[in-house]
Amino acid sequence: MEKKTPEAIRPNIVSPSVRIFSFLGLLALWIPNTLADPVSELVSFSVFDKVDLAALAKGNPTVAHGMPMGGRYISAQSCFVLPAPPSRVAEAMRQWNPARHPELKVLLHFDLPPSPDPANFSRLSSAPDNGAVRSLVSATQKLSTDLQISREEAKKLPAANSGSGAMPAPIAGFWAAVLSGRARAFSSGGSAAQPPYDHTEPAVRPSEEFNALLRQQDKIRRQFAGLIDSSGIGRGSGSLRPELFWELLTADEQGVLTLGASYRRSGPNGTFQAADALYYASGGYYVGLTLYQMWPVDAGGHPSTLVWRGDLISSATIASLHGIERVAAESSMMRDISKAVAAFRRDTGGGR
Repeated sequence: MEKKTPEAIRPNIVSPSVRIFSFLGLLALWIPNTLADPVSELVSFSVFDKVDLAALAKGNPTVAHGMPMGGRYISAQSCFVLPAPPSRVAEAMRQWNPARHPELKVLLHFDLPPSPDPANFSRLSSAPDNGAVRSLVSATQKLSTDLQISREEAKKLPAANSGSGAMPAPIAGFWAAVLSGRARAFSSGGSAAQPPYDHTEPAVRPSEEFNALLRQQDKIRRQFAGLIDSSGIGRGSGSLRPELFWELLTADEQGVLTLGASYRRSGPNGTFQAADALYYASGGYYVGLTLYQMWPVDAGGHPSTLVWRGDLISSATIASLHGIERVAAESSMMRDISKAVAAFRRDTGGGR
């Protein structure tokens, strides 16, 4: 809710007691959403107009199209209940490894130290031998225009890049250097410090993509203002300093290398917020942002957590989609979210 500016109070007309009650009335208008009941708060910033806690606790997550977005941006929202308090759910999210679930098409997932070096990406040399990885290797060897790298990074591709294995050593070494350099840049200056994707035109800057995503989702931006920087995804500070990770995944049958940062913070009344920001991708999409709001609830007499999840994606392929094609892209995104939530619920004891 937008803060309202009170009318000027004339000191010699309005008594102190009236001023106090007026102030309390205004304060009531300014009480943050975190003091409202969980369902009301969820409804206040999401696409859901009603939530049935009992049904969510017993069944599958509710997944819906997000608020309409223009250009190359789409979104989806979901909500579900887990049989554990928010603190435990947030910790489970921190430790969760999606690569354990083949249906999620995450081939490799590893945490990173605050200042990574190429050695932290040594597992690239043992990437699985499948069509997705071979497509990434082929695109790299040819220096394809589909690769999302900077001009300076493109110059570092070795001339002799053949070799054995699913990902030959020269290719693995090239990507280890790209990924470690970008991860260190993020640690020092957030998404604003990321080199642009300007190997081909037009140049795309990850920080601007995050900004565009949040500008089109004002209610969500305000809900998470204390967790994510409204001017972009930052490096954080103190307790909000993110944990870094990297992944090799499959997107549209193509291998994609991605870098991410996870944020977690506790809130009033046992609530938690979390965010996973994918600030680099070698292809498939420009950036991605997944946000979580968690509230403590009672489900069947057991301490549980109501979770709202919002996914926002920036992708070049989305820009050309209109009408039913755009809806189909969002529907595909929603199916992937349902699979991820179902896998996480099983791992945390919330699945059937």
